Amino acid sequence: MNDRTEKLARLRRIIGRCEGTAVAFSGGVDSTLLLRVARDVLGENVLAVTVVSAVESARDVEEAGRIAAELGARWRRLDVDEREIDGFTDNPPDRCYRCKKDLFTRIAAIARGEGLGCVMEASNADDRGDYRPGMRAVAELGIASPLLEAGLSKDDVRALSRELGLEGWNRPSSACLASRIPYGEAITREKLRRIEEAEAFLRSRGFAQCRVRHHGVLARIEVEPDLVARLLEPSLREAALRRLRELGFKYVTVDLQGYRTGSLNEELSRRDSSDGA
Repeated sequence: MNDRTEKLARLRRIIGRCEGTAVAFSGGVDSTLLLRVARDVLGENVLAVTVVSAVESARDVEEAGRIAAELGARWRRLDVDEREIDGFTDNPPDRCYRCKKDLFTRIAAIARGEGLGCVMEASNADDRGDYRPGMRAVAELGIASPLLEAGLSKDDVRALSRELGLEGWNRPSSACLASRIPYGEAITREKLRRIEEAEAFLRSRGFAQCRVRHHGVLARIEVEPDLVARLLEPSLREAALRRLRELGFKYVTVDLQGYRTGSLNEELSRRDSSDGA
């Protein structure tokens, strides 16, 4: 038995501790693997719950419903107005903690109403390496993280998803749209809409993994490092500039370092280093 096969067996055992569970389901590669294995282990005693709010791409919500149906899982939308979450729109560094605490409290209530004893979310072992205050909420509420507990990295998740024949095993990583706005800058519906439409434009031009970071009137575009030069080709550069200005940005820049997870957390690291100096 190879390492990944053992991790999958471990994942099945972890999920099997529960008789039934609600799965926080975004439709991404991690939560899709979790939902598939949960269905295999627990059968009908699984409910996929997808959060629907302004910080979630409408495209991602639609995709989540489709994938849940293909996996034969019961699916439920959880409609949330993030403006009701205490402090969320002020965008403090612990924004993700506040949001996850609220959302998982709601999902836990749904699970209880359905007679399901567990709630699961799809963090993987690689997620330990970034600033993720939402994990504190997961721990406080007793939410299970089976992929992480089983030691599955992102590469493991993709490899196992491919072996299991899951569509989207190579789907780019996603995150809520609020993660594009620097901490301390207010989160508004208009900013979220602008980000969503700007990223949709880039994807339509072949940049599957991209982020548009919203710095006031300036947009900072991140694409995969080996595609930066393509984005800067004159015709594509002009088209991107024109579209993002139509959306309300006055200045449009390209981050030469390219896409990386949690780039807005880099400022927190610099602050911590400065405070400790």
